Amino acid sequence: MATGYVLYNTKAGSNTTPESIKALQSSFYSQLEFIDVTQIEDYASFVSKLDAEDFIIIAGGDGTLNRFANETYDIDIKNEILYFPNGTGNDFATDLGYTRECKPFAVNEHLKNLPTVTVNGNDYHFINGVGYGIDGYCCEVGDKMKASGSTKVNYTAIAIKGLLFYFKPVKATITVDGKKYDYKNVWLVPTMNGRYYGGGMIPTPAQSRANQDGILSTLVFRGASKIKTLMIFPSIFKGEHIKHEKAVTILTGHEITVEFDRPCALQIDGETILNVTSYTATSNKLATVK
Repeated sequence: MATGYVLYNTKAGSNTTPESIKALQSSFYSQLEFIDVTQIEDYASFVSKLDAEDFIIIAGGDGTLNRFANETYDIDIKNEILYFPNGTGNDFATDLGYTRECKPFAVNEHLKNLPTVTVNGNDYHFINGVGYGIDGYCCEVGDKMKASGSTKVNYTAIAIKGLLFYFKPVKATITVDGKKYDYKNVWLVPTMNGRYYGGGMIPTPAQSRANQDGILSTLVFRGASKIKTLMIFPSIFKGEHIKHEKAVTILTGHEITVEFDRPCALQIDGETILNVTSYTATSNKLATVK
């Protein structure tokens, strides 16, 4: 009989544990074995021990899925990989039309041919998007709150306080497929593979992870007035911020470099990297284009 290996992350924002996902057993006739992903040191070895009919269930949020994708990217996994969205934001699942109430769904095809982001000399694949600016700041503050024992982190409240008092806009230079753009009073510049990030924000509504050309989309959100920026910002949760053309610009391309005039926190599918002055997002189709 096939065995399902449920990979969960005790450090995920959802505080995933075997007890919290034990209801998965009722969805499968197969035996399920629960494994803490932080205990897997060698994924190649782990996968090599699976029988052909065995399957993997990733239980957690976007960060858990991102880490699995990066750590197994160069491993040819023949087994079926399912995803059970049990995180805080679940933006990947939302983009595909799934909710926390859905049964685990297959994601093998979505973990291949992912775009890459280069940050501080390191390369990472990303599933949803790369956030840079006040969104990275929110992740930085949220991480500190969690580390101090806080169980409820309100990212919207962090964003509002950051916009009004703590986060200062930057000057940004953005290069898209060789063409350079300069902007002032910039609050955030995310580059997206899917539509959703940050727990439901839709920075680039027209972006599709299924587009055949491998196009990536970058949002430039800027504004000299904090009050006007604060008035526009909530509309990003419906994708309606793009109506404000003086504050919002969408750029698309295969290779996008974003440079700030001072270090800021950056997040990749919810995982935070501190003190970043630039990043380069590269489409999986760039080699074909060139």
